[in-house]
Amino acid sequence: MSLPEFGEPTLMPLVPRTTHEARIEALAARGSRAGFDAFVVYGDREHAANVAYLSGYDPRFEETLLVILPGRAPKLLVGNEGWGYAEICDGPYERVLYQTFSLPAQPRDRSDALPDILAGCGLKAGQKIGAIGWKPFGAGDAGFGEATLDLPSFIADTLRELAGDKGAVLNAADLLMNPADGLRAINEADQLAAFEFAATFSSQGLRNVLRGIEPGMSELQAARLMGINGLPLCCHPMLSAGKRAPYGLPSPHLDVIKRGDPITMAYGIQGSLNARAGFLAESAADLPHAIRDYVERLVAPYFSAVVDWYETVGIGVPGGALWKAVHDRIGDPFFGVTLNPGHLVHIDEWMHSPVFSGSEVKLQSGMALQVDIIPATGTDYFTTNIEDGIALADEALREEIAARYPEAWRRIEARRAFMVDVLGIRLKPEILPFSNIPAFLPPYWLSRNTAMAVARR
Repeated sequence: MSLPEFGEPTLMPLVPRTTHEARIEALAARGSRAGFDAFVVYGDREHAANVAYLSGYDPRFEETLLVILPGRAPKLLVGNEGWGYAEICDGPYERVLYQTFSLPAQPRDRSDALPDILAGCGLKAGQKIGAIGWKPFGAGDAGFGEATLDLPSFIADTLRELAGDKGAVLNAADLLMNPADGLRAINEADQLAAFEFAATFSSQGLRNVLRGIEPGMSELQAARLMGINGLPLCCHPMLSAGKRAPYGLPSPHLDVIKRGDPITMAYGIQGSLNARAGFLAESAADLPHAIRDYVERLVAPYFSAVVDWYETVGIGVPGGALWKAVHDRIGDPFFGVTLNPGHLVHIDEWMHSPVFSGSEVKLQSGMALQVDIIPATGTDYFTTNIEDGIALADEALREEIAARYPEAWRRIEARRAFMVDVLGIRLKPEILPFSNIPAFLPPYWLSRNTAMAVARR
């Protein structure tokens, strides 16, 4: 088959300040109904998504805190290097310098102590304070619950001291991250356009590797083909071949990739992640004799499961139906599918997942989802993999995206046409593919124009 050129963006969608203001108001309103008096939202370089969602500020080197009290201007605590960057981010907050958030040995001579700063922000004894880090805790987390915080202890201890015996500091991450009704589970048109922008570049990076990789290249040379462009990452770039490939997560080395090697790669920008895995081979003849049925044994049933996922997903569908569609096809232990076959994607690569056994969480318009079905056979058959992003959009949201982001909409329509007309996947109208390699799965990476498709009788 011929994979069309879907193009790259020439316009960069941005989430406006008014949207961040509305998000803060929505959190405050929801918190008020839950009995919260205030929120403290934590962020650092690895855990920036919640604070960035609310404020537009994503910490680069330091920690940060966003303090939200109804009727007061939000306060953003930043260190030395975050001070200027927070200004250019132009979010709906007042900056407060807290130099302990700065890197070790940097100046600490111009800011008050943390208890004094937080008291000045309006936190006090007797309040119920919602602490939002990056992880809600649930029934399976060894007894951890709403009083368990995932903030550094110097922050958590200070908050508890301020709240006192008559107050409480509780984990409120679910208000943002719950897959059923968290604020971040449903995205505005601007946010979805920004995710499509990110996914176009990350998926094009993998497409470049599939088009240009050759035996004899080092892993680093192959990874360079991704054309990483400086957009902020949601995870480290991954590419490994040979003995390290089954582990999935390694970064590239100078190891030389040989014909017949297993190989895997992933590239994620904030709002997207794409991944592929297969063999650096031209055909089954390049594989060991014992696994020359690689396509029949692993790839074909896997691709059938991906097709079932795409043909099942839609507005109003319970997440458990996606889990069942995949496990009905490849639930055999040979395939080794243990993680959720799909999850919500946001500024962070994995926000949460409504896709698990028995899930009754209904998928909604505005959700951004990642197809993420990872077989881990633990055998010489290695694995195969499609990880791509989509959005669900009802008719009104589709019309808004098409009207406001026509360039992105043209790419989305072209991807849908390829998936339906060439790959044979029957998509509901609400499915918006964000990948420039949409469901494109080549088992043998040196056979550039050979990929899996549905044979309809």
